[in-house]
Amino acid sequence: MSEHEAVVFAERFARYRTEVLAEVEPPGPAAVRRRVRQRRRRTLGTAVAAALALGTGPVVGYAALTDPAPPPGPVQPTGTPSGSPAPSTSAGSSAPPTPTGAGSSPAAPNGRISRAQLLATPVSLPEWRPGSACPTKGARLVGEATRDETNVLLGLAYGDVDRDGATETVALTQCLRGTGGPMQVVAFDRDPAGGIVTLGRVATTARETPQWITDLEVTPGGLVRVQVADLAPGGGWPLDWSQRQWRGYRWGDGRFTQVEGPTTFGPNPYFADLAVSATDLTLSTAEDGSRSGTVEVLVRHLRGREVTRAVLDLDLPGQLRLVGGSTACADDTGLRAAPLVCRLGPIAPGSEVRLRLELRVPPGSALAAGSAQVSVVPYGPGGHHLIEPDRDNNTATINWR
Repeated sequence: MSEHEAVVFAERFARYRTEVLAEVEPPGPAAVRRRVRQRRRRTLGTAVAAALALGTGPVVGYAALTDPAPPPGPVQPTGTPSGSPAPSTSAGSSAPPTPTGAGSSPAAPNGRISRAQLLATPVSLPEWRPGSACPTKGARLVGEATRDETNVLLGLAYGDVDRDGATETVALTQCLRGTGGPMQVVAFDRDPAGGIVTLGRVATTARETPQWITDLEVTPGGLVRVQVADLAPGGGWPLDWSQRQWRGYRWGDGRFTQVEGPTTFGPNPYFADLAVSATDLTLSTAEDGSRSGTVEVLVRHLRGREVTRAVLDLDLPGQLRLVGGSTACADDTGLRAAPLVCRLGPIAPGSEVRLRLELRVPPGSALAAGSAQVSVVPYGPGGHHLIEPDRDNNTATINWR
């Protein structure tokens, strides 16, 4: 190879390296200017290649590399076109698998049940305490009781009590019996099909305490709070006198358990423990054929608050007439159809009241041997009954012969 050919080869290799590097550089103003200069060199190189065509075969190959590439033509399909590309199944593919839903948890059903829906749908209730005749299976709740032994809906609260991310319904119900009856708080939910199902009983009343439920609520954390009262209203007992407590219940292990608040009540401040006793009646016969005798009745205030007044009932037959003794007792002029009533008070704790009653059977009235009950009832402010912690000592028996 001559010196001239070597020079030409060197220039060609230098241009080749320069152009290849330019192809991998990012575009920019400098790259554009470089491209323009390269196109000018290509024109000169083409003329030199034509002159050396016979003796420079390898140079022709390299020169071809410097020619502008032809514009891209249309891409021909290589198979039958489809609506969506088929996923690659080659080994080692890193594409994620198509989701199938396996392992995902469906959203919990919405257990928020309106009052109207709850009244319109038969529900199952936990068992009422023994002696209650209200239904529990397929029971219909009523908004207002018109007869006894019906399940009354008294109140509603809402919250996520089982912590499944959805709302449940908590209801206060009562098995009506007269003006009272047992009460319970019940939680309801919905099944996946939308049906109403019973989740469980939250709290209930008892024969002793608590005898009444006054309110309920659900906290944002799912705690069911129930306000209970120690004594039920009615029979002369106002609800205002009942002690009240808030108790908290939480769902777990398939049931509600109390987790907050007191579990017992202390002595109610509106109580008084009165005890009554009486002597037997011994009747003696007078010259006119009448029979008479004396009875002593003792009322003691053992403990509790002051008794504003107390009513003593002596269930004596009408033939036994009160003719003297205590002025606290009254009698009529004819045969009695009602007990002899004595009104006492006030009676302070630790004190006692002693009554002496002179009784007489008029001539011609027959009175066989028998007995009668004596009972005492304490009253407090406003004329309401005070609670009696021991009712057994509130009665006594008078015998006669």
